[in-house]
Amino acid sequence: MRIIKKITLAALLIMGALLSKGQQDPMYTQYIFNLQTVNPAYVGSWQTIGITALTREQWIGFQGHPSTQSFSLQTPLKSENVGIGLNVILDKVGLEKRLTLNFDYSYKILLSEMTSLRFGIKGGFTNYSNNLTAYTQYPDNQSDPMYQTNIENKFMPNFGFGLYLSSEKYYLSLSLPRIIEGNYQINANNAYTTTSEIRHIYFAGGMVFNLTDQIKFKPNFMTQTVTGAPFQYDLSANFLFAEKFWIGGMYRSGDALGAIAQWIFNKNLRFGYAYDFTTTDLQNFHNGIHEVMVSYEFTYSKRKYVSPRYF
Repeated sequence: MRIIKKITLAALLIMGALLSKGQQDPMYTQYIFNLQTVNPAYVGSWQTIGITALTREQWIGFQGHPSTQSFSLQTPLKSENVGIGLNVILDKVGLEKRLTLNFDYSYKILLSEMTSLRFGIKGGFTNYSNNLTAYTQYPDNQSDPMYQTNIENKFMPNFGFGLYLSSEKYYLSLSLPRIIEGNYQINANNAYTTTSEIRHIYFAGGMVFNLTDQIKFKPNFMTQTVTGAPFQYDLSANFLFAEKFWIGGMYRSGDALGAIAQWIFNKNLRFGYAYDFTTTDLQNFHNGIHEVMVSYEFTYSKRKYVSPRYF
């Protein structure tokens, strides 16, 4: 535990100077099953070749409601100390679209027989577009110069890094997935400007407790920190029955409550679903928030034993 405290404190001090304004990254209720979207150091931790696809539809019933789709691929290399991965995210709000592609790399250091620390880096780009002229269908926008030109395929390179400390029973994750900040302007008069790349610091952790031979309990947390925006945290508690079925709930500060379930088929195929219940006044104007996740793991034929995966 002393090692964990020292590593966490050092990482927080290093990243503390990198905070910025705004809060923009897509959020996920099922982050507890795949941290790759926010932390490159997570890749390789499955000990298998793994793919994950997720879709999140937020505030169903709103025209132009937020919609996020992501695809992740990760695998350890032959040395098993190195992990690599690919992460693709499509995030849409109204007519605004962000397509992000990142390549992830991690290196593992054994701290003890049961505990390892991974260092990760992430590099890629975001492609931004916004069909502003389509907003002129609204009378108030028809004469507004802001909506007379589209933003098409604006390119923004980026990189990030993270730390992932783990054993079979717990994990701690600290990451800054995006370092370079930027905005897009469509003309010299600054008729339209949008901040498209904002730094977010994520700190997450979880543990697994054996309640009985057939039931395990896993509490998790995640914090999201951005200067100029409210400090946000997620708390979740989940139960695993007979190594086959996860069920639990979560609370997101100032935003929502949620229910989470995941089914595990043959230890390789997983199907997850989450439903968020908004706690703000928005609950009166939409039909819910739905999130579906599917993952599959390809085990190495030469590997005799793969540790049970709880994170």
